[in-house]
Order: sequence, then structure tokens, then C-alpha cells
Amino acid sequence: MADISTLLAGLGSTTVKIRRTAAAALGRSGNPEAVMPLVQALSDPHPAIRIEATLALGRLDDARAVPGLVVALSDTDPRVRAGVVAALGRLKDKSAVIPLTACLSDRDDRIRAGAAEVLGKLGDRRAATALAAAMHDPFEEVREAAGRAIGRLQKNR
Repeated sequence: MADISTLLAGLGSTTVKIRRTAAAALGRSGNPEAVMPLVQALSDPHPAIRIEATLALGRLDDARAVPGLVVALSDTDPRVRAGVVAALGRLKDKSAVIPLTACLSDRDDRIRAGAAEVLGKLGDRRAATALAAAMHDPFEEVREAAGRAIGRLQKNR
């Protein structure tokens, strides 16, 4: 694997493939120096880079990524938002509960279902009311995820 400075430089490349490869490698590196540059990559103009940055930040498991990931929950690309929800689920940081609760109203059903799953794993009662409302979502996958999440909240009382 390339050294960290080479990978960090790759994030600044003008070539999308190089930036994407660098982001993926930084996520696998386990190096905490990669966290903040990957947070910056969440605002890359190309969605493939933003998606890869969410995956990488989830792998690095560093709470410093949470504020940047929360901001990225408003990304216009639903694939990026889905990656953010998954990364926040891996990080298990309770400071993301309220922003994830807001995702239960996302226009994309995959985001709503993913947010419900993550909220269940976080086990924070602050999400209970929003999860109960999600039980009436028009999409079955969202309703099922909300039901599982509520079950976890009740088990963790």
C-alpha cells in the first residue's frame, strides 16, 4: 500500500479514478491522519468520490468524522446520503441520533429504511416518536425497519 502522504495527495488529483482509489485506500489504511481529508472529500464535486469517502470514514471508525458526515446527510445524491447513514451506523455516535431521525423524512425510501435500522442499533429513546411515525411509511421496507428499531428500543429500556 502507498504511504499516507501519497494517498492524501491522490485525493487532490484532477482525475476522478485517482481520487476515488485514494479515498478507498485511505479508508483501508486505518490511519487517523486520513479522517479530516476524507471529511473534506465529502464535498468533492463528483458523487463517486463522496460515496467512497463515506465508506472510508465508516471503516476508519473515528468520531471526528461525525460532524462532516452529518452535514453530508443533505447531499443531493441519494447514494451519498445512503453511504452517510451507513457510516454513521458504523460509528455508533449518539450525537447523530437527531440528524438521523430527520432522515426518516427523506424523499428516498432507502434512506428512510437505513436511518431506521441505524437508529435501532444506536438504541437512543430520542428516536422513538419519529420511529413510531415511520411505522406508517408508504414503503414496507421502511415500516419493517422502524418496527425492528422500536423493538430494539423497547428491549434496551
